[in-house]
Amino acid sequence: MKIYIYQQTDWPHFRWDSNAIIQSLATVRHLQGKLTGKMETLGFRLKNEAVLETLSTEITKTSEIEGRILNLDQVRSSIARKLGIEISGLVPSDRDVDGIVEMMLDATQNHEKTMTADRLFGWHSALFPSGRSGMYRIVTGSWRDDSTGPMQVVSGALGKEKVHYQAPPAVVIDKEMNLFLDWFNRRTGEDFILKSAIAHLWFITLHPFEDGNGRIARALSEMLLTRSDNSTSRFYSMSYQIRAVRKKYYDILEKTQKGTMDITGWLDWYLKTLEGALHSSEIVLSKVLNKHRFLGKIASETLNQRQILMINKLADDFAGHLTTSKWAKIAKCSQDTALRDIQDLVNKNILKKNPSGGRSTSYVINDPEPAC
Repeated sequence: MKIYIYQQTDWPHFRWDSNAIIQSLATVRHLQGKLTGKMETLGFRLKNEAVLETLSTEITKTSEIEGRILNLDQVRSSIARKLGIEISGLVPSDRDVDGIVEMMLDATQNHEKTMTADRLFGWHSALFPSGRSGMYRIVTGSWRDDSTGPMQVVSGALGKEKVHYQAPPAVVIDKEMNLFLDWFNRRTGEDFILKSAIAHLWFITLHPFEDGNGRIARALSEMLLTRSDNSTSRFYSMSYQIRAVRKKYYDILEKTQKGTMDITGWLDWYLKTLEGALHSSEIVLSKVLNKHRFLGKIASETLNQRQILMINKLADDFAGHLTTSKWAKIAKCSQDTALRDIQDLVNKNILKKNPSGGRSTSYVINDPEPAC
């Protein structure tokens, strides 16, 4: 009985109803052009800020989809160092953070380069620098060998597992990946947006690695979307949108992988999700512009390095309320020094006490101007 798509006699000859997706494709192309035009009007510094924000979001969210939470400050610092972007408050980054950053930057900054098995092996090794996935040792830098059994996507408690999908056996992976890479590298004038959707589905269906397949599939999608934009600058995050609809993402994958070679449903879902990602980019742009406006407004004030560090953190994504104890911990100073720093900023109308109160006094940026 043929359960999975790769068992179909016409695999991997995907087909779809062009009429069913033409409107969504046109909408996405229009939004891409509109966003690119808007971003091109930004100065060099603001453009870099938007790229840093977008890539940080893409990398943290693609990991969250797989249940892996990365430290945002480490991700931002790693990207900034590798792209030569000057930001305040750089922090050291772990090897696994640097690894996924290197993979995503290679996918987007070197999007025109040929994709090879060796390049994929490099990506995979970068994702798992210790050769382990959590507590378990895995095979890195080569295709899976199925030595512990068939590759399956499983959910549920021990003894009550549900198998959502079983990938092709390891013995065919080398042949299947050669077919995939030949198609991926071939330039025949196909639409890169549709190609990114197909590459995502095709790669994740093959599941060629022991772990990390989802993150690599999304990196391949980003690589093709970067070709579609004809720019190495990323201003929207597909993973951000996928993370917001994570259950639907897994549902449509399972449905498609257990269906026929007609992938119209998958393409329609992918295009609508991409449309959502493009709309969400307005949030990134608004955040970058608001931060730039606010920092410009206080540029004439004399501030110490601790204050500059903390104001930049507050202007980005600061979790929770700012208190003297948080200030002291992040700025590596005493609470008395933190209180003096904060009070100075309150006197300069840069910070204000949080009106919501609470068990301890907290502070927020004093910025009454509406968001852009």
